[in-house]
Amino acid sequence: MIIREYESVDCVCLAQLFYDTVHTVNARDHSKEQLDVWATGKVDVEAWDRSFREHQTFVAVCGEEIAGFADVDETGYLDRLYVHRDHQGKGVGTALCERLENVINTGKITTHASITARPFFEKRGYKVVREQQVERQGIMLTNYVMEKKKI
Repeated sequence: MIIREYESVDCVCLAQLFYDTVHTVNARDHSKEQLDVWATGKVDVEAWDRSFREHQTFVAVCGEEIAGFADVDETGYLDRLYVHRDHQGKGVGTALCERLENVINTGKITTHASITARPFFEKRGYKVVREQQVERQGIMLTNYVMEKKKI
């Protein structure tokens, strides 16, 4: 596995990986209705590309396939961390998260973790600050504001 910096040509592939991951991996914790509003399949590629370029964004590549991606902004907010369904449990998320944690210079890292992602972050030392309900197109989704203090 190689962890490399994001390139704009990755964006369409990352959008598809996001959709596929939400609709397969997160399906064990959410209804179809929730999945459909979380990942609609209609990503504004220009806005995502701009966001990825403004953040520290890394892409995990296994062979010729993108296995996952993650990004963090300058405040230490870990925005997205998604691993392809075929690469779950193989260290991709851990490698991406370690890379993000090592590049930021803030005293803490914050994320909004899904129900599915919460155990992953807890194993990495993140603590739940609070549970919250997020509304998407009239549908409520539960996630957790989590943070990890940098040592």
